[in-house]
This record gives sequence, structure tokens and C-alpha cells, in this order.
Amino acid sequence: MLPARVIVSAPETQKMQQVVDILKRKLKIIGANIEAANKSTSPTILLSLNSKRDNTIGNEGYRLNVTPRSIVVKANEPAGLFYGMQTLFQLFPKEIESSTPVKNIKWSVPCVEITDYPRFGWRGLMFDVTRHFFTKEEVKRYIDNMVRYKFNLLHLHLTDDEGWRIEIKSLPQLTKVGAWRVNKVGYFGTFSPPSPDEPKDYGGFYTQEDLKDIIQYAKERFVDILPEIDVPGHSLAAVVAYPELSCTPEANTYNVRSGEPIMDWSRGAPPIALVDNTLCPANEKVYEFLDKVITEVAQIFPFEYIHMGGDEAPHNFWEKNDRIKDLMRREGLTTIEQVQNYFTKKTDSIVRSKGKKFIGWDEILEGGGLPRTAAVMSWRGMKGGIEAAKKGHEVVMSPTDFAYIDYMQGDIALEPRIYASLSLSKSYQFEPLPAGTDPKYIKGGQANLWTEQVYNMRHAEYMTYPRALAIAESVWSPQEKKRWKNFFNKLEVHFERMDEAEIKYAPSVYEPKFTLSRNKDGQLQIEMQTEADNVSIHYTFDNSFPDYFYPAYKQALTPPKDAVMLRAVSYRGKKQMGRMISVPIADLEQRAPKKKS
Repeated sequence: MLPARVIVSAPETQKMQQVVDILKRKLKIIGANIEAANKSTSPTILLSLNSKRDNTIGNEGYRLNVTPRSIVVKANEPAGLFYGMQTLFQLFPKEIESSTPVKNIKWSVPCVEITDYPRFGWRGLMFDVTRHFFTKEEVKRYIDNMVRYKFNLLHLHLTDDEGWRIEIKSLPQLTKVGAWRVNKVGYFGTFSPPSPDEPKDYGGFYTQEDLKDIIQYAKERFVDILPEIDVPGHSLAAVVAYPELSCTPEANTYNVRSGEPIMDWSRGAPPIALVDNTLCPANEKVYEFLDKVITEVAQIFPFEYIHMGGDEAPHNFWEKNDRIKDLMRREGLTTIEQVQNYFTKKTDSIVRSKGKKFIGWDEILEGGGLPRTAAVMSWRGMKGGIEAAKKGHEVVMSPTDFAYIDYMQGDIALEPRIYASLSLSKSYQFEPLPAGTDPKYIKGGQANLWTEQVYNMRHAEYMTYPRALAIAESVWSPQEKKRWKNFFNKLEVHFERMDEAEIKYAPSVYEPKFTLSRNKDGQLQIEMQTEADNVSIHYTFDNSFPDYFYPAYKQALTPPKDAVMLRAVSYRGKKQMGRMISVPIADLEQRAPKKKS
């Protein structure tokens, strides 16, 4: 049991003081009296930097030893001690996650000996603060939550069609005009176009001082911040602020997008643009603009990379534009993909001129040679990352198949409707290093939270957790040690800890998911399953609300002839797990395969 008087000993450096300060704040929850050790005192908690490098654990690994007398954490670098502290916190009773002091708890940790180190150096989460704006304090909360699980990279998506969120002092219209739009709620992407009389009062941006504050806060928690300026597509907010950056004359009539349709996705990617949301590759003013933006971004963010987007740029406005045609003739370009590659190379040159490295989404591979120094973030599956690695580019894997945490994680009857689903068990299958790929080019992986349908911080947490935990294990732990059953057992413990920490998470793993088919007579057949073990599903067709007294699901169900509603809920013993699902039979009929004629 931890004594009321806790003595902490650690090297006296600035980075170590950051670790000690975080430790002290955490231990205040247990009401401990924290003191620094002197030479004559035996410390309760010893944080020790190795005098001789321990090659096994690298820069971020640690060794943790808990005995009845003391807690010792050893590492090569302060980052390793910080991650060792995160593990130590997880050994305490869950009440240590409370934001207020907790009394009448026996504060003890089990005796353990742990050697732990990460598999990859890039362990990231992408947070889209553009589609919906999140305050500086909310971004800090996002950082606090992610470091519990040893993420070390926050990718901030700062610009898009729906807003420009970073102050660029040499281009004030970007935030004066581009950071604001008409506020609408509902299903983003289906809204009516904003009318002239609707106020453009939703939005916001981070001043450069805000960003420096966030960067320092992250640095104290050993998190790097990757800024993203998404170009040449996804640039409507910039075009509205400075219409001369567009190839299209009517750009001066555009509005910052409020969620109305601006793309036709019927033929897939790249989409057909209904408005031209791109910067003009044939306009030299665009490169002057980017030079100003990248100059200031490079001065704000110390991280070695700047993300310059490159994804989903529509080409239909370019294809019919005389300036683009002139550019193609002048530069000997034969395809529109080569036009975008021309833009990418010029942007890469600007980024490198500021002492930074260029990284972009995997579309930057298209249209010709990419400078070897450019890194690729592979989102359209793993294929782009594999191709990039073969060409000698550094790669970060963030594929939609496993890592897009804006997707629905439960049944559509419960989730805000998105065009795709991603279950926790599928996320857990994420393997950042594809077979046959040279590991020296795979920097790591990350999960991406796009926020078109995420209106507030609580919902951002709900979408991030628990799937981020699956990604965290995939980028930290050796592949051969991953086991779904072991992971799920740990997950249930962390659900309790998240409750204490007031982190919102999705209970979708406990909720029924439906598999629909038809029997030989064309009747609807409903199968139900959960990702969680040891739960029973109880259901009704009679419009009442099932609990554990109701029939338990055993085999495929055929709805009674005139039934209109299926309700289902999961239990473990007498405890309800997850939420009740209510689905009209008509909806299930629509989802099911059509009856064969």
C-alpha cells in the first residue's frame, strides 16, 4: 500500500520536471503528501535515467519494478519515464482517474516487473478541427486522453472547405472571412445552401499564440503536433477569402461551406465538383500564397513535417480551364494527374525551403515522380503505402479499412449515419507493416477522426474510444503478442477507468449487430451477434421493451407476420450491457437482400 507521505526522486532537468509535475498532480487525487527526495532519504518512487544506454528499450521504452518497498522506473530518455508513469497509473485502482480527490480507498499497486517499449515511433491520432471547431482547451483535453495510451503524435487538420483555423498574419482574410460560416445542424452534407440573410457566426480559429500554447502543452507530454494545410483540393475557405487563388471566375460568389452538397461522388474519387474548391495550379499567385502560409506554419510548429493534403482534388473545373491547358502545353503535361503532380512538386519545394519535410495523402503518388524526401500517408487502404515504400518514401499507415474512426461503430439504428462502418474488432486487425514491405520505410500508423458529423467534444470522445485503444496496441505492441481475447479483457477494465475519468466512449461492442438474409420462401431472416463475449441478447417483436426476463436469442429469427418493430438488448447476467436497439421491420426488410424472383 502506498504511504500517505510519497517521496519522489528524479534527475533535475526541465523535461524530468515535466514528468514529475504530472506525477504529482495525479497523486494529489489520492491525498498523498508529495516530497522530493534528498540523498539520505529512500524514495517511494524513483525515476531513473540510465547512465549506460539500455539498447533493448530504445528512446521511449522503460523498465518498471514495483516491490513492497518502492516503485522504480528506469529509461534511457524522459519520454520513456513518462510512458512508464502511464503504465504505473493503470496499476492503481480505477479511482485514480477521477478529477477530484477520492477518499476511503486503499491506494495500492501490485508488485510487478515490466519491460516495455514501442514497436513504431509514429503513433498518431488525427483530429479534424475544421469541419467543426474545437477550442484550445478541448484540444488539450484530447491530448490528455491520448497520452494515457502512449500516442505521441497529434495530427491537426487545420484547413478545409468548411473553415480555415490557423492565423496567418500576412493573410488576414483567411481567418476574418474563411474561419466563419452559417451554423446548421442535422446530417452534414445534406444541408440547404446558406442564404444571404443567414448569419455567418459559426467557427473560430487558433491564434499563433494559441497554437504555441498547445504545442508547449503537447511537448510537456511528449506529443509532437503535425499541422495540415489541405491543398489543392479542400480549399474552399481559402478561395472564399481570396477568390483570385481560383481558376474559376465565379469563385467570388462562393461561400464557406456550411454542409451543403458541393461534390458529386456518384462515380467515386476524384469527385465531380459542383463548385470549384481547388487552388489553381496555373496561377503563380497560388505559390506566393503558399509561400506565405508555409513560412508562418514552419515558424509556429517545431515538428519536422508539414502535411499538405493532396487528397480528393476534383479535376473537372481544371479540365475545361484555358489557363490549365496553357500550363499543360508549356510544361509538357499530358494528363490532369500530371497537373496535380506539378502542383505537388512546387509545394514540396516551398516546404523544403523552410527547412521542413513534406507529407501528404497517398494521391500525391499519382501523375509522375515524387521527390524522394516526401513522405506518404496512406489512407485509401494499404496499397498506396506499399507502393510508396517500394519507391523509397517514408510512410505512415492510416487506412480507411482499419483506422477511420469517424465511421459508424455500431448498428445504423443507433449511430449517426455515415457512409461506412468500422467495428472495434476490425480496428484491432490493423497491421501497419504489410508483409514484404521494408520496415525501415514504415514510420508507424494513426487513426483519423474526421468531424463532419461530430459537433462537440463529447461526441469526439465517443468516436475516438474505444477504437483508438485498438490502434494504440497495434502501433505499440509486437504483432505476435496481439490477441483479441486478451485485448477485450483489458478493454473492459479500461471502460471502468474511463467512467472515472469522465471520458465518453461507445458501448457498441456490447450491442447487437444484424446479419440479414432470406429463406427459400423469401422471408426475412435476422441473425444477431455482439463483439463482446459472455453476453446474451434479449428481444421482442411486440413493441415492449426487453430486459433479461425476455426471450434470449438462440438462432435466426423470422419476424411475425404483422410485426412492425424489433427491439434487442444485451445482458451479462442481470446487468444491461450497452443500449437497447429499436429497428422497424420495414428498415430491416430494406437492408436485406432482395427476394429472388
